Amino acid sequence: MVAKDKLTFLQIHPADNVLVALTDLPKGTPIQHGGTNLVLADDVAGKHKFTLEALQPGDEIHMYGVLVGKASQYIPQGGAITTENILHAADGFKLGSRKTQWHRPDVSAYAERTFMGYPRTDGSVGTANYWLVIPLVFCENRNINVLKEAMLEKLGFAKPRGYEDEVDQLIEMLQTGKSVQEILQADLKMTPEGESSRKVFANVDGIKFLNHDMGCGGTRTDSDALCGLLAGYITHPNVAGATVLSLGCQHAQASILQEEIKKRDPNFSKPLMILEQQKLGTESRLLHEALKQTFAGLIEANKQQREPAPLNKLNIGLECGGSDGFSGISANPVLGYLSDILVTLGGSVVLAEFPELCGVEQELSDRCIDEPTAQKFMNLMTTYAARAEADGSGFYANPSPGNIRDGLITDAIKSAGAAKKGGTSPVAAVLDYPEKVTKPGLNLLCTPGSDVESTTAVVGSGSNIVLFTTGLGTPTGNPITPVVKLSTNTKLYNRMPDIIDFNCGTIIEGEETIEQATHRLLDYVVEVASGNIKPKAVQLGQDDFIPWKRGVSL
Repeated sequence: MVAKDKLTFLQIHPADNVLVALTDLPKGTPIQHGGTNLVLADDVAGKHKFTLEALQPGDEIHMYGVLVGKASQYIPQGGAITTENILHAADGFKLGSRKTQWHRPDVSAYAERTFMGYPRTDGSVGTANYWLVIPLVFCENRNINVLKEAMLEKLGFAKPRGYEDEVDQLIEMLQTGKSVQEILQADLKMTPEGESSRKVFANVDGIKFLNHDMGCGGTRTDSDALCGLLAGYITHPNVAGATVLSLGCQHAQASILQEEIKKRDPNFSKPLMILEQQKLGTESRLLHEALKQTFAGLIEANKQQREPAPLNKLNIGLECGGSDGFSGISANPVLGYLSDILVTLGGSVVLAEFPELCGVEQELSDRCIDEPTAQKFMNLMTTYAARAEADGSGFYANPSPGNIRDGLITDAIKSAGAAKKGGTSPVAAVLDYPEKVTKPGLNLLCTPGSDVESTTAVVGSGSNIVLFTTGLGTPTGNPITPVVKLSTNTKLYNRMPDIIDFNCGTIIEGEETIEQATHRLLDYVVEVASGNIKPKAVQLGQDDFIPWKRGVSL
């Protein structure tokens, strides 16, 4: 290694022919790795990669031990890889032999550990206790908003005042003759956040109103999937009951929703109010009934109390967004190790975002518990990729400008790091959107890579905690499930403390091992699951909810 106290570069896998810069390395920096001595041919920014050997056009580039690209032009030894000199490439995949042997981590410290959750009649346990108010079709969005305005503040669920006082200051400056330049340079006085009015229902975490733009006018496949997704939310362990508004004539019929609920919970017993506007007549009658019935449901929901539950009642959704070149080195491996711990304990984890599994299909299919499960995964990946190609935007187009700027040059590089969130355990089940998790262990869920669509889907599958890694920063949250945001680097953690909950940059800086950071994270997760810590997305009311239209979304 370079003769410095701090590690400045890393080879992730012994088969890799590129190294990752852990800090900015100027052109001319001498590099010693194993038996190779080289001098950097380019400036290499932190998080980016440089070659161990000279590469000719067409030569393969490997990271994480897999093919992630091919050189599109000559790259000298020690040259930085960029969008100009590398093209996306990934190995093919086929049905192989089962590779389900794995090393179970020591979980003795967590064997008797519990969290304080809300037990449900189907055996699941919630980490929160919400009431849902949802439309079956976009035509009811306005009525949903009317109910929201009527109920939240009166019942004590409204957020504290936001920036109204700051707007008052701007108006005052305008009225007192301040110039535009003076206004732009003004130091607005932030108003301390106050407490919202006292909650009427102390054991209810909130009422969540979920607007969307679906339910009619699209394909029947999309409206049926919407009913399945909404059924996933209604039967979710973090939900005590729901009020559903239906117009009556839309594709997403109440009967389809009820069938989807029964699929997920044959003995469903939560309070559920379905109100159809075309049957009830006037809008005022619909809203009066919705108010009364929701209030009655909240009385029942308020009877729920937290009780101790074993950690195998956790269902962890594994997500990433705004990824960077450190994602696959710090935060994602932490999630992978935590996944293995939870699987060993008998819990469930959900790895989604199928466009970000491009290039690791062979490994994941081989890890499936049986051939039918492996075949289902490969079929979903093949079909999804073909539809993306048909629409002129294959998986190769998945990396965003921010991903590329921070070192994720090809989709295969991004995917190889993203897959680390799934740890090393066997794949217990493969689910197609919007299926529900029914088996403990590692579940693969077909979703797009889009942050909010995927998080919405993962929660719909039953995840009662979502762990979300980010290298660039994203405020993504969810209405009913706590979303814990993990930074891949300390600079981000310090720069955006209002949205980041947990720092994995300590691994890059050599202050912690992956195992140490994982144990710290698991302790944090238990506190979140018990309601003792509210993640930043919950504090901000970041209630992102976007159902997936099954057309191509990367």
